[in-house]
Amino acid sequence: MSYQCPLCQQPLALDERSYRCSNNHQFDKAKEGYVNLMPVQHKRSKDPGDNKEMMQARRTFLAHDFYAPMRDKVADILGSSLTVTKGNILDIGCGEGYYTSYFADELTGDNPDFAVYGLDISKVAVRYGSKRYDKVNFCVASSHKLPFSEESLAAVIRIYAPCKHDELSRCIEANGLMITVTPGSHHLYELRELIYQDVRLHDEAAEVIEGFDLVSEAKLDYTMNLNGQQAYDLLQMTPFAWKASQELREKLQQTEHFDCRADFMVRVYRKS
Repeated sequence: MSYQCPLCQQPLALDERSYRCSNNHQFDKAKEGYVNLMPVQHKRSKDPGDNKEMMQARRTFLAHDFYAPMRDKVADILGSSLTVTKGNILDIGCGEGYYTSYFADELTGDNPDFAVYGLDISKVAVRYGSKRYDKVNFCVASSHKLPFSEESLAAVIRIYAPCKHDELSRCIEANGLMITVTPGSHHLYELRELIYQDVRLHDEAAEVIEGFDLVSEAKLDYTMNLNGQQAYDLLQMTPFAWKASQELREKLQQTEHFDCRADFMVRVYRKS
C-alpha cells in the first residue's frame, strides 16, 4: 500500500527515496526511514506533538513494561479479532513505537502479509521509533487527516489517540476493526491526587462512532509498584505534568515507593 498525498489526496508513489503524486507534490523519506506527511500549512505550531522531554520520559517509563499488560491485551484482541489474513494495520498516535513494534512482531512473525504503520504528529518521537523498529512503517502526519486511501486499512488501533470519525470510516475497510484504549475511572488516581484537590473520575462511557458497532469492551485494572524516578517519569509523560509544582516533582523523585493504579478501558469496534 502506498500513502495518499496530504495536499491533494492523490496516491503517492515511491521513487527511490521520495514519495510523489500525479500533481508533483513530493515528500522525501528521512535517513531514518520515516516520511513526513505533515505539510507546514497543516501545523498549528512549529513542532506539534510531544516534546523531547515528554518523549524521553515516556520511553523510559514504558521500557519498564508497567503498561505491558494493556499492550499484551490489545495485541491478543487484535490477533483474535481480525477476519483477514493480510492487510494494513495502523497505530494512531504511535509515539516512539513501544506498542506499534510489539504489534508488528506479533502479527508479522508468522504472517508477512500484514503491514504495520505508525502515525504520530511528533517528529522527534517518529524519528526515534523509525531508527529503532524496522518492522514498522512510520510517518509524521495528522490523526485528523489520515494520509491513507479509502478502505485501505484492515484495522486501526487508538491508544488515547484522537481522530475524526469520518476519517476512520473513510480509511477502514468494510468489516474492518478498530481497537480503542481510554482511561478507566481511576487511572493514575494516586498521581492525580497529588496535583488536584478534587480528583474527578474519568468517564467510562463508550464512544459512539457512526458506522461502527461496539463488539466488546473490557476493563483492565492493576496497581503499579513504582520507585520515585519511575513515578516522576510517569508524571512527565502525562498532560497534567504542567500542573505539578517543582516542589512536587522533587518530592516525587525522592520517594522510595509509590503505588499507582493503572486503569484502562479496552474496546473493540467493527465497521458496519
